[in-house]
Amino acid sequence: MVDHRAINRLAWELTTGQLNRRDLFKRAAALGISASAMAGIMATNVVPALAQELSEIPREQTLIAVRGGTQGKFTEGDLLWNPFLPLANHQLAVQLVYEPLAFYSAFTDSFSMWLAESYEYNDDYTQLTVKTRPGISWSDGTPFSAEDVAWTFNKLVEVGSGVKFGADVQLVVETAEATDDVTTVFTFNGPAPRFFEFISYKFDIGVFILPKHIFEGQDFLSFSHYDPEQNWPVTTAPWKVVFSAPEQKVLDRLDSWWGVDAGVGKLPEPLRYIFLPDPGEQGLAAGVISNQYDISTGLQPATFPTVFDGNDKTITWSGEESPLGNVDWWPHSLYLNNKAAPWDDPNVRWAVSYYLDRDQIIEFGWTGANMPSTLFVPDYPGLQPFVEAVSPMFEEYPYLEYNPEKGDALLTAKGWSKNGDGMWTDETGTPVELEIISFFDFTGVGPVVVEQLTRNGIAAAYSEPPDIFTRFFAGDYTGCLFGHGGSYSSDIYYSLRLYQSTSTEIPGGHLANFSQWESPEFDAIVDEVYRTSPTETDKIMDLWTSALALWLPDYPDIQISQGIHRLPMNETYWTGWPTQDDPYINPAHFHLTFAMVMHRLSAAATA
Repeated sequence: MVDHRAINRLAWELTTGQLNRRDLFKRAAALGISASAMAGIMATNVVPALAQELSEIPREQTLIAVRGGTQGKFTEGDLLWNPFLPLANHQLAVQLVYEPLAFYSAFTDSFSMWLAESYEYNDDYTQLTVKTRPGISWSDGTPFSAEDVAWTFNKLVEVGSGVKFGADVQLVVETAEATDDVTTVFTFNGPAPRFFEFISYKFDIGVFILPKHIFEGQDFLSFSHYDPEQNWPVTTAPWKVVFSAPEQKVLDRLDSWWGVDAGVGKLPEPLRYIFLPDPGEQGLAAGVISNQYDISTGLQPATFPTVFDGNDKTITWSGEESPLGNVDWWPHSLYLNNKAAPWDDPNVRWAVSYYLDRDQIIEFGWTGANMPSTLFVPDYPGLQPFVEAVSPMFEEYPYLEYNPEKGDALLTAKGWSKNGDGMWTDETGTPVELEIISFFDFTGVGPVVVEQLTRNGIAAAYSEPPDIFTRFFAGDYTGCLFGHGGSYSSDIYYSLRLYQSTSTEIPGGHLANFSQWESPEFDAIVDEVYRTSPTETDKIMDLWTSALALWLPDYPDIQISQGIHRLPMNETYWTGWPTQDDPYINPAHFHLTFAMVMHRLSAAATA
């Protein structure tokens, strides 16, 4: 019988540079491992060699995760470690370095207090007092205090939209003051009843707390906070960045952490965290099957049977059942740039919607492992009443209806006509073309959408350019398959915020108006929602209904399907991953909440 653990150990030593290929075969022969098995090891080698100066840590004490990158490499460089910079990406391991005031789980609808131990608003929500825990230090020995909290938020007020979340904080906060070592008092420009929730970590949203003694005096708009000789970045977390390069990020666990004594959680059991760029679908599957990866970015549904057959220790949020993952906060749309003709015309956008058969997109693009959109909010229990409240409007505005005849009628009324090839030309006789861009999440969906539009006369094309995120975030696109990072609880504000005109110039990939749609009346309604406590449910629902009466006729982006995180999680070395049976947090290793997973994982029992 083949000793799979011995094979995995040899694969690990080979990929980390601890073993050369000549010695590999000698070791294999001594263990009775065949040459064909060893060839398989080398064929599935998807982990790059570690930097030679790093100490050796066994594979079974290492957690390896995969996500992102362009053509097999990370491109953010040293800017990654100042997560507020627009070119940085908090999804690439930096979320383990900056601990939050609190975590929020949409699956348990609860906060886990972290750096903060309590918070309290005044009666009219114009002031917030946050108490942070005593006895916390930065990794360079400097005490962590309320001064770090106050300085971070005052700096965001100063620089505003120059950095991520700066505009959000500047809009709300008048000042933040450290009244003692553990107390920060926020004074707002007006009622801000959801501010603590906003700054807590959940999914991709949350405000990082910076070390004042490091950032003060630096150019906040360019400072990278990365210098290995000075042990930067400094952190309150139990992790140290020991290597950072385009090929991989490596964090080693520290021997102590303040949270153990505070009762916040246990010291993470993994001693090393390696974060790798995405090698493509085949590489992802090979890495999970060969136990070189513990968790990877999402796989296409059609790939999972191969992975399950190749490694019976692989699980997903929903086991081996559809949809092979959890509903994410990120429902999918076909975005059409509302500032680019002819897609600035609502009738054209509605025509495109009528040409899309969502059932077919789900069947062929997701092999059936998905569900249709519920407007631009995820299908979470707290948000379902909002969809139900406006459902009477769907008869007049059937936002998911497949009806090519209706689409044809709208475009004909606009003065367009089809040429001899059955393709639409506009009122000037110019062929109508639509470039759709996206990234690896939509590899299976893009061609289906293109085929449907082409069959109905829209000359569409799909591509996944390396600069997709830069282009899309800047509004430099015509069509794009992407998602919505808005609401996740019973507070509808964040999803409405996605369509405010003030959100079009916000840097970063979330809470931004990607459709470029503008409506002053809609803006005013959303401003009123922000000033209203989520506990005033009747008023909030009335405002939501008024907002949708404006949004649906214009239909800024074309709703398609739910977002599903289909993440393979490997139990060969680590157990305790979040699942539908233990839904303590979402499992995404690229979300801000992944530190909670790291503190929960346990080493798998060995035979």
